[in-house]
Amino acid sequence: MANKMTSVPEFKTYRTSVKIGNWREEQYLEEHVKNKYLLKKEKGELIAQRVDSLKNNILSPVKLSVTTDGALHFGDVVMLLNVDELGQCLTLGINAHIHHMTKIPSPAIKGPCGVSAGRSVQPCVRTAFIITSVDGTPEGATLHYEQSFALKTTSDFTGSMYLTSDVKTFRKSAVRSRLQEVNLDNSECFQSWWKLVHFDPQERLEHEGLPVPANVNVVVLHCKTNQALAITEHLVPGTTYGTEYEVTAQTFLDSHKAEKPSNHWILCTGDPAGDGLLVLNRLTSEGNCITLPRENPDDATEFLRCSVCNYREDRFGS
Repeated sequence: MANKMTSVPEFKTYRTSVKIGNWREEQYLEEHVKNKYLLKKEKGELIAQRVDSLKNNILSPVKLSVTTDGALHFGDVVMLLNVDELGQCLTLGINAHIHHMTKIPSPAIKGPCGVSAGRSVQPCVRTAFIITSVDGTPEGATLHYEQSFALKTTSDFTGSMYLTSDVKTFRKSAVRSRLQEVNLDNSECFQSWWKLVHFDPQERLEHEGLPVPANVNVVVLHCKTNQALAITEHLVPGTTYGTEYEVTAQTFLDSHKAEKPSNHWILCTGDPAGDGLLVLNRLTSEGNCITLPRENPDDATEFLRCSVCNYREDRFGS
């Protein structure tokens, strides 16, 4: 009768201190792994250290520009805030991972890099952008509706990248929605040109060429593709910053051929009193918002809206 072969376990059932089998080889291997770990820790190359370094740099506070005349200007540092129909605030931000970081000659993020929208409304390197001229307009000049501009990141750590988009192709599109991709790139070109239009299509023509007021709803159009910057309902997987939504360039129209709230953006400036965002401080008080009357006063389901920020009145507890 043949002897049964005893199966050898695929995992180690004893410690390295037990001198069985290739004990010397296993001891050397354990020391090598430990030395490699200590060397990476000394150089700051551990994944946890790289994540901490990324967050410390990209989440450092940034002071937003304060407007004195109520308008946006070239060179202003602003945040792009979107408010949906339920009153949820989402901010456009850099979706950088540790593989985007470089250490030579100094810690920085290399492009191209993705963008996403999160619930954090604190001005920081990740969420602040500079309104940059693309047609030779001097810094400090007023930005007008339909005037081309670029959005640039604020610090050396982000590498002065520009918000960029291009026509979607089979090989280049948004990961989840498969719509037109929006990302950040180091080169300034026609793909990084944007323009602002009034959020109400019926008032768009008469506002053309007028100064763009700060802290109001606008539609951000991509100059090359004429698609509007938008937030989708798709979540971005594997972000370092929590739950984030995908940002694309796609115009979403309602039954009245008007852009949906997912295409509405507020270019936020700082509060002169130094109390954070001016638009958020304005929204905390109902008296500071100018509400539009209902078309049908007997219709209780029709919400009042603020003519400044287009927020629903039920946000304030009317």
